[in-house]
Amino acid sequence: MSSIFSKIVSGEIPSFKIMEDEHHLAFLDVFPLAKGHVLVIPKQEVDSIFDLSDQAYANLWLFAKTTAKALEIAIPCKRVGIAVIGLEVPHAHIHLLPLQSVEDINFSNPKLTVSTDEMQAIAAKIIVHLK
Repeated sequence: MSSIFSKIVSGEIPSFKIMEDEHHLAFLDVFPLAKGHVLVIPKQEVDSIFDLSDQAYANLWLFAKTTAKALEIAIPCKRVGIAVIGLEVPHAHIHLLPLQSVEDINFSNPKLTVSTDEMQAIAAKIIVHLK
């Protein structure tokens, strides 16, 4: 089951990487609901997040937490929202969204158009705050 996310992991498709380790990758969503919208994925190809082993599931959430903490500092917001939907790409993933209100995490909202330069700047702002 090769997905667009698998192609991002392999480097076939470029991305705005935020953080990476042996088993996980965090990168900016190129169709964001808000500036700083990050996707966190396991590198393992698995369709549903609940099909991950218990250890892989726990590790993915810890990786997402580290990413969210940096996102929260880099992009001023009231909270970093979390969503796991999994219908649009058949590869487990967590959405991290900077929120000012609950409406900001409504996936029927129009997606933003963000230039490559601005995406690079946003990624750099988040990366600086990783601990």
